[in-house]
Amino acid sequence: MVEKSRWETIVTENPDHSRWFVERFRAKAAAGEDVSGEARLVDALVPRAARILDAGCGSGRLAPHLLAQGHTVVGVDVDPVLIEAARADHPGGTWIVGDLAELDLPAAGVPAGFDAIVAAGNVMPFLAPSTRVGVLSRLRDQLAPGGRIATGFGAGRGYLIEDFLTDVGAAGLDVESRYESWDLRPFTPESGFLVAVLTRGRSGRPR
Repeated sequence: MVEKSRWETIVTENPDHSRWFVERFRAKAAAGEDVSGEARLVDALVPRAARILDAGCGSGRLAPHLLAQGHTVVGVDVDPVLIEAARADHPGGTWIVGDLAELDLPAAGVPAGFDAIVAAGNVMPFLAPSTRVGVLSRLRDQLAPGGRIATGFGAGRGYLIEDFLTDVGAAGLDVESRYESWDLRPFTPESGFLVAVLTRGRSGRPR
């Protein structure tokens, strides 16, 4: 049995958390706040009409920008409340309830071969520690040749950046570039946030 993610634990303890999360980002979008900055970086990584997987998509806040650029968006999240909101707010995407630790998109009728995968919003620290390498490996297997994974999280979220980089290698991935923000500010030893762009390792398999 797969260890529960931190998100699942939070929702179990507070069943209203998911609804609060949905309304929080709806309110931000309605107020004109920038809720899709990560999507602009992802759009820059891919050709036109790309296939993009939003891993841990939440309520689909990145979809409007990516869909407007002509991309195909598939979102996966373990929380059915968030997926319900994504389907209601962003019908142009394909939204799937699923645990990233057991990701099997072909079983849901969605082929692998994504030009980019994005895991934004501190998705990685929300994973159960025992599943992190496995999730990275499953995401790697969803990439098309030349595809990339873009992920970002805060250093104070319970997942040390050094541990993440070790897990990246263990999952058969390489770090192509890293930044301290989604608007590409240079990463330094003092950075409190990491944005990493990952590619398949030379062997394409775990080390």
